[in-house]
Amino acid sequence: MRILGLDYGRKRIGVAICDEMGVVARSLVAIERKTIEKDMAEIERLAREYDVEKIVIGYPLTLDGKEGIQCKRVSKFSEMIEERLSLPVIKWDESLSTKEAEDILIEADMGRKKRRKSVDKLAAAIILQRYLDRMKTGRLPDDSETN
Repeated sequence: MRILGLDYGRKRIGVAICDEMGVVARSLVAIERKTIEKDMAEIERLAREYDVEKIVIGYPLTLDGKEGIQCKRVSKFSEMIEERLSLPVIKWDESLSTKEAEDILIEADMGRKKRRKSVDKLAAAIILQRYLDRMKTGRLPDDSETN
């Protein structure tokens, strides 16, 4: 089962994909945000190209588990994706995924300019990998729920 992972941001949308067995997530691309129509078209293209069955999108809960300001934007975006692609979209806690991605890239000695272009797609892979790891345990909440 192929799953697309998204890290939704104001400037870029990080995209990751898992292998066909649903075991390993890998970074794919960072979509430079332009218009909602172009963003949706690119996500749709990637979903079709990789024969995706569902999408996991990072849901920016606060550190104490409450919904942050960005949650409303992510929820609206998720609804638009579900409507357009007729695929389930699972909102998954993205706590500290961008920080973790930044740390990995700094440790890899990647320069600031390159990091800026890579951090979103790596964060998407981290979010998706967390979902896949939880899926392996069989302890996933109902797909309509947010983790």
